[in-house]
Amino acid sequence: MRADLYITQATKDDIPGLNKLVNSAYRGDSSRKGWTTEANLLDGIRTDPEALEDMMEQPGAVILKCADIEGRLFGCVFLRKTEQQLYLGMLTVSPERQGAGIGKKLLKASEAYARQHNCDRVVMSVISVRHELIEWYQRHGYSATGETAPFPNDPRFGIPKQPLEFIMMEKKV
Repeated sequence: MRADLYITQATKDDIPGLNKLVNSAYRGDSSRKGWTTEANLLDGIRTDPEALEDMMEQPGAVILKCADIEGRLFGCVFLRKTEQQLYLGMLTVSPERQGAGIGKKLLKASEAYARQHNCDRVVMSVISVRHELIEWYQRHGYSATGETAPFPNDPRFGIPKQPLEFIMMEKKV
């Protein structure tokens, strides 16, 4: 990872760029350039500006962004503190920059954020058929809890091309 990339808290001014980044990494043809694509699993968009604003306004929530000095976005992650745990979601890296350590840097920043906010663990939900992603999180110390959750029946999260569910993962920090 180059030293000229910085992780800071996103603001509402970042929403247009975050929207473009997240959708490019998860859905559509642009997402197929990277290994995090969900285009084979889901149609539709991954997020929209209203959803991003709603996420930022949730109690205890932030979106961290990874950008260069000129403000170009290369990654982001959604974090929400509830009691003693930190929920991590929407970890995103630009398809053109995947494999450069940005995801790992965002994950470490998320874990540091958890410790700074007195959380004892980071939790997340991962689509169960995303084996390569589950393995990536396992290499970084996360493990499946044995819990599952249904994929939302809501087109705002995408339209499944097959039955989907989440597995829950966590890491003590």
